Amino acid sequence: MANVDELLETIGGMTLLELSEFVKAFEDKFDVKAAAPVAVAAAGPAGAAPEAADEQDEFDVVLESAGDKKIQVIKVVREIVSGLGLKEAKDLVEGAPKAILEKVAKDAAEAAKAKLEEAGAKVAVK
Repeated sequence: MANVDELLETIGGMTLLELSEFVKAFEDKFDVKAAAPVAVAAAGPAGAAPEAADEQDEFDVVLESAGDKKIQVIKVVREIVSGLGLKEAKDLVEGAPKAILEKVAKDAAEAAKAKLEEAGAKVAVK
């Protein structure tokens, strides 16, 4: 367990920028994707049975472009996705098209879409 303790100590001493770069490198090396906390909380109970196949109950909010008001869009992204710092939100917006929220309820997806479009972004709900 000494290695785990050392690793936790190292990670605890990182800045947000360093931690963000670490997560990206980890995702690339092990071919995994870190899920956003909002998407995990909104996914519902783990053992829930899926609804009828013809009615979709989970939606993804995809930022297609930031438009002319990139700064406003970054602010809204930080508001919608809890836990994002300014750098992470900026990277997310500049990396469009990107999923902002994944597997959320229809009303949450529509609310996020409305906020982003009001800020000037082009958004799709899938």
